[in-house]
Order: sequence, then C-alpha cells, then structure tokens
Amino acid sequence: MKIHYFSGEPWEEAYVRAKLPGEDITFHEGSFSSYAELTDPEATVLCTFIESHIGEKEMDRFPALKLIATRSTGFDHIDLAAAAARNITVANVPSYGENTVAEFAFALLLALSRRIIDADERVREGTFSPKDLRGFDLQGKTLGVVGCGHIGMHVIKMANGFGMKVLGFEVHQDPDRAKEFNFTYASLPELLAASDIVTIHVPYNEHTHHLINKENIVGMKKGSYLINTARGAIVETDALVDALKSGVLAGAALDVLEEEGGLSEETVLLTAPHPNADALKITLENHYLISHPRVIVTPHLAFNTQEAVERILDTTMDNILHFAQGSPTNVIS
Repeated sequence: MKIHYFSGEPWEEAYVRAKLPGEDITFHEGSFSSYAELTDPEATVLCTFIESHIGEKEMDRFPALKLIATRSTGFDHIDLAAAAARNITVANVPSYGENTVAEFAFALLLALSRRIIDADERVREGTFSPKDLRGFDLQGKTLGVVGCGHIGMHVIKMANGFGMKVLGFEVHQDPDRAKEFNFTYASLPELLAASDIVTIHVPYNEHTHHLINKENIVGMKKGSYLINTARGAIVETDALVDALKSGVLAGAALDVLEEEGGLSEETVLLTAPHPNADALKITLENHYLISHPRVIVTPHLAFNTQEAVERILDTTMDNILHFAQGSPTNVIS
C-alpha cells in the first residue's frame, strides 16, 4: 500500500511505522488541506483528520485511492457519496476514550468534594493549613448520571466502587443493565431533584441543546454539584450562573463551555487551532464561571491521555491492515 498520512504529532511517525512495517508511508506535518497541490497517481490510502474536507476534487487528485482512514469518530468532513461513486472505502474510529472521559469526570468530582484545587493554591501561596477546607464523603451520596451510554456506564461502575447510590437518565432504558450495574433509572426531573452530584454524558444534538436549563435547574437538589465533560451547550450558561448565585448549586466542574461553539470532535484540539480562538479568549477573560471560587474549569481535556490517543492510532492502523487483507473494519462507506 502507498499511504499519505496527514496532521500527525511528531511522535506518531515512529509509532505508525512500527505498526505498518514495510509499507510505503509519506508523513505530512500539516493538514490535508495544507497540500492543495499534492497529487499521487499511485496512492491507495489517505490517513487524515477531521479538520480537512475531502470531496470529489480532492479524491480526483488520487486516482488509485481505495481507502480513506480518518483518525476520528466523526466523518462529516468526507463526501461519502463521492467516495462510494469511486468505490473508495471510508473507515473511522468509533470509540477510543469511554473510560478516559469517565476517569476525568471522577477526577473533577474528587477535586470538588475534597477542595483539592483550593488546598493546592493555599499551599503554593505559603499557608500550610486545612482550616476552612472541609470536604464531603462520596460514600452514601447520590450520583445522577445523565446519559447511560458507554461513558456513563464507566462512571456508574466507578460510583459503585465508591459506595454511591446511582440514578441514571436515559431515553432508551435497559432494565437488565440497571440490575447488573446496580443503578436505578429516573426521569430527568426526578434525577435532578434527588442527586447530590449530577454528571453529564449525553451527546450534543438538537434534542440535548440546553438539556439543563433555567426551567429545570431550579429543581436540582439545593447544595448539589454539576459536572459537565460532554459538550458545553448541553447546559444553558445563564441557568448555571443563576443556580450558583442562588445557592441551588454549591459548585460545578466544567471541562467544556457553551462558548466553545459547535466543536464536534475533541481530538481536533490536538492538531488544529480552536475555530473561535479569538472570540473565546475575550469571553473567557470576562467569564463569571472562571472566577467563581467553587467552580473548576478545565480546557476540554477529558479525552486527552496518551493511551486514548494511542487507541485512536491503533484502531486506524488496524482499519488499514484489515482493509489490505480484504476484511475491512469500522467501515462507513
């Protein structure tokens, strides 16, 4: 196979060559769109990323192309109809970080419950004292998990390990799964009213836009906490601010903000600048949540571990190898 590989971090070249020994691979530091004049009549595989559109004109530059292997879950940057018309297979990475995101959600929960950020800042400022840094136990508390998919189930298993009670909200309920993993399904209002901590793990779409909003956030248990590692716009920012000001929420931990816009793929953050970087910078500088003493904000990094990135590469290389062997995997088109 003759492969063109785009948008990788520098260390990826050695990693990929070890996975595909003997293959003819050309690595390009920039995105596919940075090489608008590149053509190759012999290339059979494009290994690319979500920030570059691949349509009819791009495919025509590689007449022998047989496979587009995108290192992403999303694939809306590829013209699937054009690929199908040319008998080009498209493969993606369906999942890579369920446990990774769940672990980060619990890291945020522990940071909130034990005042870890406050304590670290105090010591760095020169005061070694636990005064006024009392936290709370997780054991016996009720955790509300909004979205019981792959990530949510990892969170539920962790919560069981901490001895927490778990409520789960999911449109399509699975009673057998609830029994197996020791949690109880609840409606969203019921979950919000009964949970000491609510953590969000639903995808962002038209149905989940402002799923937590001014109308329902007032029904949350007074003094509860909210964690969001999913997408910023699932939570209405004004509603969150009001809930913090009124005391409905005692605190929050946010890895995502509504002001990020429509960013659909976490891993694009690793290789491309944020599409709204300038506007976001100004917004962050004036953001109420950033300066709130009981709110933790992190820069959309729940997905970002070495293991998760390597899983992306491993799946992508497996997609290429299986295609070469005549048994393609994770095929979109």
